[in-house]
Order: sequence, then C-alpha cells, then structure tokens
Amino acid sequence: MIETSSAIIVIPCLNEERHISGLLARLRPAARRLGARIIVADGGSSDATRAIVASVAAEDDNVVLIDNPARIQSAAVNRAVELFGDGVDYLIRIDAHGGYPEDYCDKLIEEALETGADSVVVSMLTEGSGTVQQAAAAAQNSKLGTGGSKHRHGSAGEWVDHGHHALFRIAAFRDVGGYDESFSHNEDAELDHRLRQAGHRVWMSGRTRMTYFPRASLGGLFRQYLGYGRGRAKNVLKHRVIPKLRQMAPLMVAPAACLALLSFMHWIFAVPFIAWAAICLGYGLVLALRAGNPGLALAGVSAMVMHLAWSLGFWLQLLGMPAKGRTA
Repeated sequence: MIETSSAIIVIPCLNEERHISGLLARLRPAARRLGARIIVADGGSSDATRAIVASVAAEDDNVVLIDNPARIQSAAVNRAVELFGDGVDYLIRIDAHGGYPEDYCDKLIEEALETGADSVVVSMLTEGSGTVQQAAAAAQNSKLGTGGSKHRHGSAGEWVDHGHHALFRIAAFRDVGGYDESFSHNEDAELDHRLRQAGHRVWMSGRTRMTYFPRASLGGLFRQYLGYGRGRAKNVLKHRVIPKLRQMAPLMVAPAACLALLSFMHWIFAVPFIAWAAICLGYGLVLALRAGNPGLALAGVSAMVMHLAWSLGFWLQLLGMPAKGRTA
C-alpha cells in the first residue's frame, strides 16, 4: 500500500447503468490497496444506476451512495468533499462514462507524492463502438477536433496549466473553494485557473491516462459541445482571459454560418463556411483512407458538429442568452 493517510474516490453520475457496475468492480481493488472510500454522487438517475450502486454498497462498506440534488458534476464533487473530505489527503475524480487502468489511482497518488503537485491531471484517449461513436472518437483524438491540446494527445509528465481532472490534494481544493457550481461545463479549466492564481501547481501524468467514450449520436455531441462553448465563454467573462489561438479559429464558425445565410445576395458570403466545411470533410476522408475504415469519413462531420456547437455556445453565452437547462 502506498504511504498516504487516506483518499476518497468520487464518481459523479447520472443514468450510467451500462457502465457503473464494471467501473466499481475495477476501482474497488485499488480502493482497498489505498485505504480509500468510493463515493458515488448520483444526480437523480431514472434507470437502474442507484439500485446497482446500492447493491454493491451493501456488500462493501468502502462504497457509499450519496445524492447530488444539483445534478451537475461540479456540485457532486463539492458535496462529496464536504461530507467525506475531513482528515483526507487526496481526492480522486472518476468519470462514470470512462475507462481506467487497474493501477490508475495508485499511479496518480505516486506522482502526487513524488512531485508535490496540488493537482494531477491526465491525458485521455477517446474510443468508440459503432459508426457514429467511432467517428466522434476519431474527431476528438485529432488536432482538427481539439486543436492539439495536451490532455488529448498524451504527455511524458510535465507541469501544465490545465488537463483532464484526476487528483487533487484536498487542502488545495478547499483552499480555492472547490468547483464553481455555476459552471455545468468547463468547470475543470475554471478551477485550474484559480488553483494557479493561488500558487498551486498542476502536474500532467506521464504514467497513466484514461479512456473516454464519446456521445453515440450527433445530437448528443452537439449538446455536449454547446455546453463546452458556454463554459469557455463563462471562463472568459469571469477571469478576463483571452482564448488560446487553437480556440480562436472555431469561434468564427458560427459567424461564418450566419454569414452564409446571406449567400442569396451574393455567393461570396458563403465562401468562409464552404472553406471550413471542405477542410473538415477532407480531413475526415484522409483519416478514413489512412485507417482503411470508410466509416471514419464521418469524423469530418463530427468535427463540424463540434466546432459549430462550441462556437454557437460561446457566442450565446457571451451575448447573455440564457441556457434552457443544466445537464450533468
């Protein structure tokens, strides 16, 4: 067992009956090794998620099911820390809709102890099954889809500004007030900004990573990236930070789409939109040819959905247009 006083492993979830049983089975041995408690914070699942977790908790005292009335992930983690964080050194955040190596939690704590990091983040590989999900995964793993961000493409271990959240030193997490629960999306980047402002350090793991399973429909992908765009705009408004260069190009997609609506007046108005669409669709074709998988040609369509939704969400938030609802 790693020499550390204690840890909590927090899983925010909502309607994850397909994944939660296997996820708990994978995490429970690590929790025993680390002397950690697994806390599933459920946002009001209407499927069998709660029953599955309750059944596991009845067999294992280290597994606890709590309610997350606010439904969103940021509130779930905050509530778990509030209820179970006293006297605990580390918080490990797990996504219910993800896959993890058996030694994932062990490696995170090892690196936290060795580096003295206040937060350890990870890179993630996106995988899918079925044509639409595989295409979305290919888009999200590509530079076209995500702009080459480090937490999407791996790291050898380095100090970073931001990454996919994995571990926090609870003292640092509480020092900055935890997640801002007004953020339903992009709460991770917002918290990383405050951690750095307070002098805390963020380390990207070079020893482990997680696997993410994307939305299985274009509609779900659109709604997800619409939320991401809104979250990024909220960060800009709250902290007065300028978007990075890789984020500036997608910002122009929604304006280009609006401009294309004027093409009945003159074809020139459609040129920016057509050029962007051609780049995305061409990129998808290249991915399909390289992989020998015709279905991956849809990666270009997935990238278009991601760009348009992200851009639209950003501008709607920036212009003060309220969101219709909050999702976990």
